[in-house]
Amino acid sequence: IPAGVDLQNNGTMYLHLVAARNEAQINPLHPKHNKHDVVVTSRMWTRFKKRKIESTTNLLTGETKNKIEGAEDGDIISYWHPNLTISMLDDQRVWPAGQPIPPPFDKWIDIDMEVMQYKPVLYINDYWDLNSDLVPINDTVKELELNVNYAPISVFYFQIYEAQKMQKQWNSMLGVAEASDEENDIVKRTMLETNPYLLGVTIVVSLVHTVFEFLAFKNDIQFWKSRKSLEGLSVRSIIFNIFTQLIVVLYVLDNDTNTMVAISVCIGLVIEGWKITKVMDVSVDMSNPVLGIIPRVTIKDKSSYAESPTKAYDRLAFKYLSWVLTPLLIGYAVYSLLYEEHKGWYSWTLSMCYGYLLLFGFIMMTPQLFINYKMKSVAHLPWRMLTYKALNTFIDDLFAFVIKMPTLYRLGCFRDDIVFFIYLYQRWAYREDPNRVNEFGTSKSHPEGVPEQADITSEGKVILAAGEGEEVAAEPKTVEEKKTE
Repeated sequence: IPAGVDLQNNGTMYLHLVAARNEAQINPLHPKHNKHDVVVTSRMWTRFKKRKIESTTNLLTGETKNKIEGAEDGDIISYWHPNLTISMLDDQRVWPAGQPIPPPFDKWIDIDMEVMQYKPVLYINDYWDLNSDLVPINDTVKELELNVNYAPISVFYFQIYEAQKMQKQWNSMLGVAEASDEENDIVKRTMLETNPYLLGVTIVVSLVHTVFEFLAFKNDIQFWKSRKSLEGLSVRSIIFNIFTQLIVVLYVLDNDTNTMVAISVCIGLVIEGWKITKVMDVSVDMSNPVLGIIPRVTIKDKSSYAESPTKAYDRLAFKYLSWVLTPLLIGYAVYSLLYEEHKGWYSWTLSMCYGYLLLFGFIMMTPQLFINYKMKSVAHLPWRMLTYKALNTFIDDLFAFVIKMPTLYRLGCFRDDIVFFIYLYQRWAYREDPNRVNEFGTSKSHPEGVPEQADITSEGKVILAAGEGEEVAAEPKTVEEKKTE
């Protein structure tokens, strides 16, 4: 279709669809024209929306790929959609004359009282038209493509499509927030391009994902709430997790992400902050404030962590880790600054850190693997929480194939799988020691507690006193009490 000058300057174009009986005259001026043989439907096909221009530039050169001469963000311009779907409603019902027709048919059924019949419904189905396919109309557009598809539509689907339109109208009248065009496109694209069986599995799995995420939060809190000894756990990784979770929260808030995702990451940040009070001794000194106003906060390692080999292993692991992370971080920062566009320096910092975490974030979990290797044990890990998180990771892998997402994020979905499989290998390699005491002062060989005459090594193993072959019926003591002695 040729684009005229008026259309190039925010003009309006209407589509007029005409359906008629065989050999019927559609020209109303023809003497044999019969209005009962012709159905006409009109629709304004050009759509007017605010222009959205990404205000990103290269911070070094100031150039941008999104720049359009004479265009500004927020301008209302006309758009053209290249797909037109025409449907004829397959409705064989008899509507009683003189009685009101229920919605949504009342807007489409018009009973002609002269012949006591109504014309067939010629329906323009634009429900599956994606907003991402809209073409902006300007002076550079000389021709407009229009692909016409025809298919009958059943009463059931007709009611579904019209109900969606009515819902949008009611939401607009009541001021209810609706999903953005991008979110609607994701849902429609998923339903159009995904196998129906895979789509059904995805819906069920998404519900399971929500349950697992809640259980992971619950067991994570329960584990750290009841934890007494920090031996074998990487405290530095927990501290670093606060930084990474804070970067994720700031990045999500800076990029208009889905509300449920924002709530989830904010809850994760609160839990990570709460963990600090469980892995370190935090005290607030109100009598000696900073600058005379701010209460002085003192943070120091817990004795169970500082006096155990875990602290030395943790420090050594992060030393080796810094040798790998530093050049990777510098390299990725330079690449992002040279070849990518950003809103500003703040946005560059967030996107650089977030992109780095997606690509190399699994390296942050290696200190715990190193501690497990040194201690030859995984008994100190919260396996229930790790299992729920691993199941959620596998569900994210499924979503990575189904939902359209950036390649960087898609790669990030697979990174945690590697670490979890290493955890599984360590669990297999470092099999359970029946004499190793857990944080509750019990072991598999002594479920009621460690005997008083027994000795406990630095690795948590129970050694009975020499010469005693019988079970000692003494009052059990916890690991902390034995180590204190």
